Amino acid sequence: MNKKLFQILLVLSIIGTSLGGAWIEYFLGRTDGENVKLEWKTGEEINLKHFVIERKTQNSSYVDLTIIAPKGSNSFYSYIDEAIYKSTDYVFTYRLRIVDNDQKVSYFGEVNVYPRVSEIKRTWGSIKAMFR
Repeated sequence: MNKKLFQILLVLSIIGTSLGGAWIEYFLGRTDGENVKLEWKTGEEINLKHFVIERKTQNSSYVDLTIIAPKGSNSFYSYIDEAIYKSTDYVFTYRLRIVDNDQKVSYFGEVNVYPRVSEIKRTWGSIKAMFR
């Protein structure tokens, strides 16, 4: 783990944030091979319906990637975004949408990730998109 990432993690772990039905201790994003891995940890989860992972590029608005069901207080979550090859943008911004059982919505974090996608994978993604 690089020093800057560790410092950010440390600050977020110390501060934490209470949003909607969850206390978020940290939310991180990093490259994982040719994918992006997102990780977060909660403290207390009360009245939490689910998390939604959202992604945008410099040239787009946020889109929903997936819904994650809550596991309970003090849980660790992770999600692998394997669909980044479909874009020609090189910076992805992720955030968590936190929805509680009363349908109240909160947002947490904006994590920028600069993935390393090979041209072969990017080309294959374009070819697959043509046949959908």
